[in-house]
Amino acid sequence: CPGIETLCLDLADWEAVEAAVGAAGPFELLVNNAAVAELQPFLEVTRSALQRSLDVNFGAVLHVSQIVARQMIAQGVAGAIVNVSSQASKRALRDHAVYCSTKSALDMLSKVMAMELGPHKIRVNTVNPTVVMTDMGRSNWSDPQKSAAMINRIPLGKFAEVDDVVNSILFLLSDKSAMTTGSSLMIDGGFLVS
Repeated sequence: CPGIETLCLDLADWEAVEAAVGAAGPFELLVNNAAVAELQPFLEVTRSALQRSLDVNFGAVLHVSQIVARQMIAQGVAGAIVNVSSQASKRALRDHAVYCSTKSALDMLSKVMAMELGPHKIRVNTVNPTVVMTDMGRSNWSDPQKSAAMINRIPLGKFAEVDDVVNSILFLLSDKSAMTTGSSLMIDGGFLVS
């Protein structure tokens, strides 16, 4: 898309993000998709893994959304925000203490955002995919024994592809979901039904 300008930022650097995102726009739509997954057993979670995960999976979403929502409100724009969460926000997974927790926090943040931004005609939802075959998904789930255990719990018998998530996000950004806010759209192949 030739009209899209790319910004490459360290999302943990609030001042740089404020300057760059604040100067961009105007905005009508926002997708918060950045995430890290530093998998460690609960008893081995490090402070650095916790801080990095909080900064990216939660803090960056809060901060970028504040900047964009303020612009939408100032310009009187009815908008939509989609935060990419995870099925891990709803179900505990071994070695995912920090990831599950930050994604659960993201789900609740999204509900509060929906409540507070709704009067400004800004809708906020999450998509909650299972493992998605991105570079991060492949690296964390490349062990066949580990991935088999997860796939066996998914009634559709497979992990998600990027397009599965993109199409759901496009729906939530579109006017076809004009009455949907504060919702979590599960893209998990039925993982949570078992």
